[in-house]
Amino acid sequence: MKHKNDERLSYLKNIVAAMPEKPGSYQFYDVNGVIIYVGKAKNLKSRVSSYFHTEVDRFKTKVLVSKIYNISYTVVNTEEDALLLENSLIKKYNPRYNVLLKDGKTYPSICITGEYFPRIFKTRTINKKYGTYYGPYSHLGSMYAVLDLIKKLYRPRTCRFPITKEGIIAGKYKPCLEYHIKNCGAPCIGKQTWEDYQNNISQAREILKGNTQDIISHIKTDMNVAAEELRFEDAEGFKKQLLLIEQFCAKSEVVSNTITNVDVFTIDNENSPTLFINYMHVKNGAINQSFTYEYKQKLDESEEDLLVSAIIEIRERFQSKAKEILVPFEIKWNLPETTFFVPQRGDKHHLIELSYLNCRQYRVDRLKQSDKLNPEQKYTRLMKDLQQKLDLPKIPYHIELFDNSNISGSDAVAGCVVYKGMKKSTKDYRKYNIKTVEGMDDYASMQEVVRRRYSNKDNPLPDLIICDGGIGQMHCVEEVVTNELDLYIPIAGLAKNDKHRTQELLFLKPENDEKTECITIQLKPESELFRCLTQMQDEVHRYAISFHRDKRSKHALHSELDDISGIGPKTKEILLQHFKSIKRLQEAIKNNNYNEIISLVGKTKTELLIKHFK
Repeated sequence: MKHKNDERLSYLKNIVAAMPEKPGSYQFYDVNGVIIYVGKAKNLKSRVSSYFHTEVDRFKTKVLVSKIYNISYTVVNTEEDALLLENSLIKKYNPRYNVLLKDGKTYPSICITGEYFPRIFKTRTINKKYGTYYGPYSHLGSMYAVLDLIKKLYRPRTCRFPITKEGIIAGKYKPCLEYHIKNCGAPCIGKQTWEDYQNNISQAREILKGNTQDIISHIKTDMNVAAEELRFEDAEGFKKQLLLIEQFCAKSEVVSNTITNVDVFTIDNENSPTLFINYMHVKNGAINQSFTYEYKQKLDESEEDLLVSAIIEIRERFQSKAKEILVPFEIKWNLPETTFFVPQRGDKHHLIELSYLNCRQYRVDRLKQSDKLNPEQKYTRLMKDLQQKLDLPKIPYHIELFDNSNISGSDAVAGCVVYKGMKKSTKDYRKYNIKTVEGMDDYASMQEVVRRRYSNKDNPLPDLIICDGGIGQMHCVEEVVTNELDLYIPIAGLAKNDKHRTQELLFLKPENDEKTECITIQLKPESELFRCLTQMQDEVHRYAISFHRDKRSKHALHSELDDISGIGPKTKEILLQHFKSIKRLQEAIKNNNYNEIISLVGKTKTELLIKHFK
């Protein structure tokens, strides 16, 4: 088996050695001769040879290389051609290991048909032979607003009759209700000319492209001409159209009228297999298109490669000809007649922030949708994320958290809360009274609790221990768990800042068999895992504090009567209600006012009280 694998690698390396150092596209084939990956390169030989370096340690790349049995390549003149060729080959062969774009077919588009009198309507079915499509629209409100504007301005027909020029001349059609309620110009019976109808459709196309400023200029010209020719009714009609478009534009987000025609792209990765890329098109200062695509990442491609591939495909889908593309970071690739620009401030930087905001929101929405369909999926995702962050040997299904609580060393207690599958397991919560520690010593208290917890063989061992504290708490737990009890349980800590807010996740990572190193795990405060860990920390703190308050309250309510054998709670309540305090009861006994006490609790109990206080 090893011999055959060596032969395969030797054959592939010979192909790579003969590759030219020119731009182009390369294709990897499996044992059956099926293309499994298509890539692009500025330097074919350098790029393809990187897959076969011995120091390649990325798991996904190793899996891909193990499947390669043949390589072919196509040399092109420029790197721009390499990008375009890669995009066309991916579409043609749909390779298994290339990044997978989730199609936006679930979102509607607006179609303008190619009929003699075109119709305009929303659809989720894309067939380019049928007409021209604009979209897709991820925000349905925006789509309906555009359709409503076009309907009021140009009154396109809604009937599905296959209207022809010959049929109109022969009088085959009759006007429908839409004509009578003035929602259609009745081109089917010649009430509206073909030229006028086509002019309206042409202007509707410009609105769908976002060229509203051109339409406004055109309508103003027509309105002024009608007024000069004393066609006041026509001029009034043009004025109404102008107001409708201006009202529509006022609802769009206007960035700056100086930004005439740009594309904006951002990427949200978060080191997960699913990433999101947002596309926005800005025309004449207004955002007229915004859409977020979801990608399934198959290999460990760089953000630059992912974004460039997406830009090619998305621009082709939206038929964008914008010559300036705003991106969040430097891109080394070039596109014909197009420039990449990374804005640092101003209106263009605001567009990048807005695009990234759309990316983040789309990710949150998608997660919420999937979590509703499968609630357990969320918890599994969080456990896998935590396992990856801490590099744990197995998924941390069973997590235990500890916290101490005391006031100046008095009534010292501790609490242990348990999470299973990232959900509270309240039946496994435990309270501990600190028995062996005098005064304020959080480290010693923590060690006592952990020792008692894990010395008990009936308690199942957790997959992870989390301390509500920093490095000191973690090391004192490690001393008991690892050194005394000889157990291997990963130990993490949640450290807080000066304002007592969770700041960072710490972890004792093994350096060797005898030593560990405390590392800091960077978590974004807005991330789902950070919020979950913060909730865990709040829960263990609440549990320990509640136990401490209960114990302190009982201690505060304790009186000398509780120490007298034969005096129960009921008798204690009667005496305190009458005398109000122990001091007044003592004075009554001192002054020999026994009859007063006997009338309350009887002779036997009065004798017990006299014996105790005298």
